[in-house]
Amino acid sequence: MTAPTTPWLLPALTTLAFCWRLDRRDGIALGFTSHDRDVNLGGLIYHATPGMMPSAIEQSDGFDADTVEVQGLLTSHFIRAEDLAAGRWDGARLRLYGVDWTDPDANPLLLIQGDIGLVSQAGESFSAELRGPTSLLDVPVMETTSPQCRAALGDPACGVDLAPLRMMVRVTADDDAVLSVDQPLTPGHFAFGALRWCDGANAGLSGLILANDATSVTLAEFPRLPVSAGDRAELVQGCDRTLATCAQRFGNALNFRGEPHLPGNDLLTRYAG
Repeated sequence: MTAPTTPWLLPALTTLAFCWRLDRRDGIALGFTSHDRDVNLGGLIYHATPGMMPSAIEQSDGFDADTVEVQGLLTSHFIRAEDLAAGRWDGARLRLYGVDWTDPDANPLLLIQGDIGLVSQAGESFSAELRGPTSLLDVPVMETTSPQCRAALGDPACGVDLAPLRMMVRVTADDDAVLSVDQPLTPGHFAFGALRWCDGANAGLSGLILANDATSVTLAEFPRLPVSAGDRAELVQGCDRTLATCAQRFGNALNFRGEPHLPGNDLLTRYAG
C-alpha cells in the first residue's frame, strides 16, 4: 500500500490550515492563511486572516469550468476596500493550499488554482470568484478572418519591439479622463495604446488610451483613484490594426494578421447600379 502523501490529514484532530497565495497583476505577491498565526510556506509569509474561508471545493473530470468562491472580511490592512474598488485584485493568479500549520513545508496540498474573476463587496465583507483552468476551454481556439490585424502590438505574432515605443511622462493636469503630460507626444501614435501608473494613488494600475495630441492623452475610463500633478506614468504606443498603419508606420506588413482584401458579408448587399 502506498503511504499517503498528506499524513497530517489522517488523525481525528488535524492541524489543517488554508493558505492563499495571490500574485496580483501589478507584480505584488501576497499570502493569507485561515490560521490564527502567520505561516511561512515556501519562503513567503502567509498573514493570519481568520475571516477568509473558501466555499466548498468541487472538481470534476468533465469539461465544466471548476470554480470556487473565497469569502472574507476587510480586516487585514492588505485587503482594502479601495484596492478592491480600484481593480487591483481583478485577474490575479491565486493558489489555494491545505497545509499542516505545525510544519507548512511538509507536503502542502494544492487544492485549486486559477485566476480571480468577479470580485464583489458588501459592507465590511467581500467575495471573489476563482476561475479554474478548465475555464480556458470557453476561449475560441480557431482564428476568424477579419480585415483588421488579430495580433496585439508587440506580441510574438506581431514581432514589433515595444522598447522604443515606450516613454515616461509626468502628469501636469487632469480633466477627468484627459491627462496633460510634460513630454511632447506624436499626435495619434498612442491611440489604442496603454498607460501604466508608476506612482501615486493609482500605482500599478493600467488603462487604455483612446487618443492623444501633442500634449495630452485621453483614457477610455477615468482613473479609479485621484490623480495628482507630478504622478508618473509609462505610455506605450498603440496600433489601429490596419494594414496601412502596419506597413507605413511599423514596416511590419509581412507579419500582418488580417485579410483586408477578403470580401466580407457586405458583398451580399451589393447590387448592380
